[in-house]
Amino acid sequence: MSLRVVFMGTPDFAVPTLSEIVGQGHDVVAVYTRPPAAAGRGMELKPSPVHKMADRFGLPVLTPKTLRTEEAAEIFRSHDADVAVVVAYGMLLPKAILEAPELGCLNLHASLLPRWRGAAPIQRAIMAGDRETGVAVMKMEEGLDTGPVAMAERVAIEPDMNAGELHDRLMVLGADLMVRALAALSRGGLGFTPQPEEGVTYAHKLKNEDALIDWSRPAQAVHDHIRGLSPFPGAYFTADFGKGQERVKVLRAALGKGSGSPGTMLDNNGIISCGDGAVRLIQVQRAGKGPVAFEEFLRGVRIGPGARFG
Repeated sequence: MSLRVVFMGTPDFAVPTLSEIVGQGHDVVAVYTRPPAAAGRGMELKPSPVHKMADRFGLPVLTPKTLRTEEAAEIFRSHDADVAVVVAYGMLLPKAILEAPELGCLNLHASLLPRWRGAAPIQRAIMAGDRETGVAVMKMEEGLDTGPVAMAERVAIEPDMNAGELHDRLMVLGADLMVRALAALSRGGLGFTPQPEEGVTYAHKLKNEDALIDWSRPAQAVHDHIRGLSPFPGAYFTADFGKGQERVKVLRAALGKGSGSPGTMLDNNGIISCGDGAVRLIQVQRAGKGPVAFEEFLRGVRIGPGARFG
C-alpha cells in the first residue's frame, strides 16, 4: 500500500532516499528542504540537492526558514500526510510538526544509535577509530536523535576508508533501509525498540579547530583524524614555505614507519613523525590549488627532510 509522504531533507545524502520513495510508488505530497544558499564566485542562490531532485520529479517544494510558527504547522497539517521521512534536513522539528502525520516522523540517521547522535556521525565515527557504523531508521521525538529504533544496517569501516567513501556507501544503504521501513509501516508491521541508555555518544558539529592535525597524538589517531575529515572539510597542518605559515589540507594518508619529534618530515616520501609512530602523506592541497600527490607538492615548495609541520 502506498503512503502519503512528506519528505524533509537537504544534502546529497538525502537524495537517494527521496528517489527510492518515489520509485516505490509512494505519494510524496510535499518536499521540505533548506532555502537556497549563496555559492560560487557570484554568490548566486543555489537550490539544495534535494530541491533539484524534487523539481525533476515535479514535486511541490517548500523552503521555510522556520517551522516554529502556527502558520508553518497549519501548512504542514494541510498535507494530510501518513508519515514524514526526514533525512539530514538540517532543522529541528517542533512538537506540532512531529505530531502532525498520523504515523509519525521517521528519521534516517547515519549511525548505530545510540552511538553518535547529532550532526556529524560519519566523520566522528571514523575520527574515533570505530571499526563499524551503519544507518538506522527511528521514530522522531523532541530529543536529539533519542527516538526508538525500527531498523538498522551495519557497515564495516575499512582501515583506510575516508568520510566521503563511507558517506556514499551509507546513503545508498540508507535509502534501501528507509523504503523497507515504509513497506513494513504500510502493512502495520513496523515495530520500534527504545534506545539503550548505555553507549550514548554525541557527534558534535564540526568546527574549524577540529581540522588542525595534532602531530603529538599516536599515528593511528592522526590517520583516523585525517580520513575522518576527507574530503571535506579536510584536516590540515601548517608550514612555512618562506612567506609565513600556510595551511595545507591532507586528503589522503596512510600509516608509515619512522620516529622523531612530532610533526617532523622524515623523508621526501611524505613520512611525518607523530607522538608514537608516523604517517605517510599521500595527497595534499594548498590553499587556492587543486589536490596533488605529496611528491608533486614538494616540487612547488622549499622544504625537505627535517622540516617541521604545525
